[in-house]
Formats: sequence, C-alpha cells, structure tokens
Amino acid sequence: MLLWLAAASLATAQTPAGSGQTLFGPPPPAPPAVIARDDTGVTVRAVRVQAPLRIDGVLDEAAFSEVAAISDFIQNDPNEGAPATERTEVWLLFDDEHVYVVARCWETRPDLRIANEMRRDNIRIVRDDNFAWSFDPFYSRRNGMLFEVSAVGGRLDAELTNESQVNTDWNPVYDVSVGEFDGGWVMEAAIPFKSLRYRGAGPQVWGFQARRVNRWKNESSYLTPLSAAQGLRGHFRMSLAATLVGIEAPASSHVFEVKPYVIGDLGTAVVVSPPRRNELSGDAGLDVKLGVTQGLTADFTVNPDFAQVEADEQQINLTRFSLFFPEKREFFLENQGTFGFGGAVTSGRLAGGTDMPVLFYSRSIGLSAGQEVPLRAGGRLTGRVGAFTLGALNIQADDDTDAGLAATNFTVLRLRRDILRRSSIGAMFTGRSDSVRSDGSNEAYGLDGTFGFYDDLTINTHWAQTRTENFDGDDTSYRAQLDYAGDHYGLQLEHLLVGDAFNPEVGFVRRRDMRRSFVESRFSPRPSSIGWVRRFVWTGSLAYVENLSGVVETREISAGFTIELENSDQLILSGTRAYEFLPQLFAIGGGVTLPVGGYDFDFGSIGYNFGQQRWYSANLMVEHGTFFSGHKTTLAVGRGRVSLTNQFSVEPTYSLNWIELAEGQFTTHLTGARTTYTMTPRMFASALVQYNSTIEAVSANIRFRWEYSPGSELFVVFNEDRDTGSLRFPRLTSRTFIVKFNSLLRF
Repeated sequence: MLLWLAAASLATAQTPAGSGQTLFGPPPPAPPAVIARDDTGVTVRAVRVQAPLRIDGVLDEAAFSEVAAISDFIQNDPNEGAPATERTEVWLLFDDEHVYVVARCWETRPDLRIANEMRRDNIRIVRDDNFAWSFDPFYSRRNGMLFEVSAVGGRLDAELTNESQVNTDWNPVYDVSVGEFDGGWVMEAAIPFKSLRYRGAGPQVWGFQARRVNRWKNESSYLTPLSAAQGLRGHFRMSLAATLVGIEAPASSHVFEVKPYVIGDLGTAVVVSPPRRNELSGDAGLDVKLGVTQGLTADFTVNPDFAQVEADEQQINLTRFSLFFPEKREFFLENQGTFGFGGAVTSGRLAGGTDMPVLFYSRSIGLSAGQEVPLRAGGRLTGRVGAFTLGALNIQADDDTDAGLAATNFTVLRLRRDILRRSSIGAMFTGRSDSVRSDGSNEAYGLDGTFGFYDDLTINTHWAQTRTENFDGDDTSYRAQLDYAGDHYGLQLEHLLVGDAFNPEVGFVRRRDMRRSFVESRFSPRPSSIGWVRRFVWTGSLAYVENLSGVVETREISAGFTIELENSDQLILSGTRAYEFLPQLFAIGGGVTLPVGGYDFDFGSIGYNFGQQRWYSANLMVEHGTFFSGHKTTLAVGRGRVSLTNQFSVEPTYSLNWIELAEGQFTTHLTGARTTYTMTPRMFASALVQYNSTIEAVSANIRFRWEYSPGSELFVVFNEDRDTGSLRFPRLTSRTFIVKFNSLLRF
C-alpha cells in the first residue's frame, strides 16, 4: 500500500488535450469510459449533459442510463485495501452553469440504515450513513472543498487548507436532494460554477475524492486507496485524491454578491447604568463579495452585526490560564484556514487546547471581556495566485465608552507559498492601532513552515515576535514539532518557547514565560483474533515546562489505554502523575485562594464513549486523584445526544467537580442542553440553556433560522441571562428579542 501511494505521488506527468495542465496518474479514460486505474493512481472523466438535471433524488434522466457510473470503491476501514462491501455508483456531470455530483448508494439491508441528522453543518452528519466528495479546482493537491450529505438530506460543507485545516463554516450556494429506491438511497447535488473558484475558462484538471460511509457496518470506503490511518479524514489528503478531467468551465466565474440585512431588537439590561428596559432599536448593514480574479475574492462589510450567532458553550476553568472560545461569526469564519499560522488549531473541538500561541484570533476583534464592541466597516482579500495563498484583512472598530475602549483599527496580512508535494512556508503580520497594554500600537510578525513527508509525517515550525511600547522582556516565540501519525504507530515531539513579553494582541496566548518540551508515543494494533475489537491504543506522554528563569512550573507523565470496539464505542483508561508550581497566589474558585508553591498530582480516569451513530450517545468520564493541596473528583457527561426522531434531538451536557483542599472545599456544576427541531435541511429551531455555578448564572439562547432561498436567511433570536447568586433568585440581568433578515443578490 505504501509503495502504491508513493508511486502515485511520483507518477509521470500527463497532459490532457486542451487543458494546458499536467496531471499525475493514468491517462484520461477514452470515451465512453469514465474511470482509469493503474499503479500510479485514479483518473476520472466528467461528462457534459445537454439539459439541466432535476435535483429531486430520482434518477430518471437519460444521462444515468447513457453514461457509465464511477464505482469500485476501496475500504480503508476496517479492512484496508479490500473492496467495499456495499456498491456505490457515482456520476460526474456538468452543463454551462453547474457541476453535478450524483451517487446511488446500494444497501443489502436498507432497514439498518442510520440517518438521524438533517441540520446543515452539524458534525453528526458524519455519524450517519452518508456520501461525501471533495473538489480541488486548482489541482493544488493540498487544498479543497468538501461536501457531505446524510441519507436524510443533512448537508455539511467545508474548506480544506493545506491538508490539515478544516473550516466547516464555509457555506457555498448549491442544491441537494436525497431519495430512496428499493435497493438503497440516492443523492443528487448541483453546484453552480459561481460557487467555485478555479484557474480559468475552458478544459479543467481538478482533484476529486469520494467517500461512502456505511454507519451500521462502521465501514468507510474511498474512490482511491487510502490507509486506515486516514480514517474519515481522508478527504483532507487531496494529494491522494483522484484526478478529474473533462469539465469545461464557463468563460467567467467572477462572482459579485450583495447581501444587505435589516435587524430589529427589543432589549432589557438591568446591570448597566442607567438600566434599559424593553428598549426598541434597529439597524441595517451590507456585505459585498467580489471575485477579483479566478483565484482571489474580496469581501467588504459595512456596519456588520452578529446578533444571530449562537451563544458560547460555557466552560469551567480550574487552571490559572485563559480559556479559548471558538469563533462563530460568519464574516471571520469564511477562509479562516488562510490565516492559520504555525500549525495552531483554531477551529473544532481541539481548538485552543494546547500552549501553542495563536497569532491571529479573530475574537480579539469586536469582542472585549465577552461583550460586543461595534464594528464600523471592514474588508478582506483571500485566495490563490499560482503557488501562493494570500490573505489580507482590515477592520475598523468603533469606540466603546462603557468598556473604556478607543476606536481601533485591526490589520492582518498572510502570505504562504506551496513547496514540494505537501509543504509550505509563509509569513504573517498582525497589527492593532490601539494597544491594550500601552498608549501606542501593537504589532506581531512571524515566519512559519509546514513540511509533509510521505503520507503520515508532518513537521510544523514557527518563529514570531511582537512589539508593544513599554512592555519589556522576551517578546519572541518559536516552535518545532514533529508528528508521525501512522495507523499502528504514532510519535510526536515538540519544543515550544513563549516569551514573557510575547504579546500578539490580535492573537491568543494561553501561557507566557515558558519553555515546553513534549513527547508522546502511540501503539495501536488491530487484533484480527478478537472479533468485537477494532483497535487497541496504548499511549504515553511526557510534558516538561519551565519558565525562562529555569524554574520548573509543570511536569506531567501520562499513560493511556483505549479499546475501540467494532460498533465504534470506546473504553478509555488513563493515569497521570504531575507537578505544578504556582508563581503567585491563585484564586481557584469557591472563595478559595491557593498559596505560592509546588504541588504534586496523581490522578486516574475511566471513560466510556458511546458511538455517535446511535439514537443515544454520550462521552462519560469519572476522574479522581490529588489536586493541589487536596483531592478532586470529576464526573462529566459530554457530547451527549438523544435523537428522538431524525428531526428532533436533545444534546445534554453536565460536569461536576467535588474539590476538597486544605484551604477550603467547594463544588462546581456546569449543566446545559441544546434542543433542536429541524423542519427541513434549511429550517430549524434550537434552544441552548446553560447553568454555570462558578459565575452563578443561567442563560438561554433560542434561535430560529430559515434559509428561505440559497444564501438568504431569516433569524429570530431570544436571549436571556439571570443571576442565580442574588437574593432575588433568579434575578434577570439581560433579555433581548431579535429579528434579522438578509437577502443574497448574485450578479
């Protein structure tokens, strides 16, 4: 398998007639054939249709009998390299306005199909029976556009950057429909050329990958051979995708979109001075998108408003370091991967989970201490020019007298160049006109490199420096990380330094004044003799952190053992021995303050994760051990979900910490539930209710979203916060009722 993949990456270049572009893999299949396979890879051919397809989930057009289907998918899990156990047929068609992707998914047991999620961009679509595909229109073999559709019509779309960063908040305009037949289900999609970016008019050479998931079998299969190590993330690896030829793109795909909005709200705020009660207000704004070239897109926004954005999920913080909250505002989410730096994870469940600083953290713009700061206007230019990826952003924030903030301009510049097969080098600059720490400005700049070798080895590096007036000390940060992520073996080595004066104020720094060394190893065999076990995973890690004066602040040794079952459940055991030094007094919570000094920890945990394809699922965890000067016991229920129907679900979460210290004892509770009713894939209502004992508050965020036309939306939002620590329990602190309407106009 490894030899096959290596050969694929080094295959002799071919030049399709009329494209002016080389390709890697077998020569294009001669009509009427639509697929060619050999030792160098896979090449598929799209076919022009004379009349637009009806996107209705029924394959009754002549094209499906006249054009051969692309088939013969190959498992990567559980039996790497074996033929898929269920047949999948794919058609790639196009006309003057659309690219069509159609899949017929055969099932030997349609009654066992698992399909529970209809809501757009919900990650649980991946846990349903689904079909997914990805395009690499620039044939960069490292960036792409991912589309994924569940068997009940839920859709997920994402931008893939440098084979590692995924932005699931990219929302292109396209049409999808699903349907059933006696032997399985059907997916049809029509993607306008205007929703894609590609090199130019005429014959095209793109990258293409397709994946089928049979969730009831816990089986995944791809159009091209992929190792089991890739799992469901094989779409990220565009260097291993098939080559797509045959598409003839229209003369121009330059897009011009205008998206005006109007908003009205009725608000109450009791804790401000003077208090506001049932105050009616309204506003309007405008977003504009312009295709500057085939590869570059400019976005402009005037008086942006993000009142429709879902509330943050609360977190309990028992450390002395800052919490990371993910970005949820659409303007900052689009092309988010362009501004990634040094391999830092800025989206998804793992975002902000390490000490790696983030040079650009978009929540530093327009938000201060959790409160919204009004933005006047902004612009962004993102895209590709040849081997270069370019990102430029400028936003002007208004002053905020309540927060004591002056009007501030934010600038971000990013340039990255592709080198070798899976590698890139880049530079970045961020600037803030009014520094938080001084009377002057704040700037940060850095160089980074990501180097991919073979299929599973990656090296991430960066060097960065900041400048803040009257903030003295070490203002640099650098990192070198090696990550080998094979299926049976894994190894990660890292050395990271963050100076005590490293201060990117348009970024995020969890921990300053530190020099961190880290090593982690993994052994994960797949025992063929135990039918109910898919994989065992043994891990061991060591983290060693000292400040720049040479004082050890953190030392942590961990070991873990996981059993991954064939039904996708997981049993997780772990143990940790750690040391933590507090350089200053630490108010941990519950009125308890810990003194300066060193503390030893020994704790263990046991967890069980129910596979998320079930109608019920959750991650359960119990942890107990020493904690600073005493003990801590934790009970947590995370990623819970109960699918009452494929339209109605409840997602509960709960964590409980019993903490007994020499300085005092206290208990923390964090509980919440998100309830969602999805009327159609374009319409849903959700309610997120949360209670956090550490801030003595309960909050509710209720949202209705209707995409009444592709890209055009109506939002109705209700927010309420109450103080549970007051004598007048629970005292209202704020309440807002919002109606927002926008309309997408495409020219």
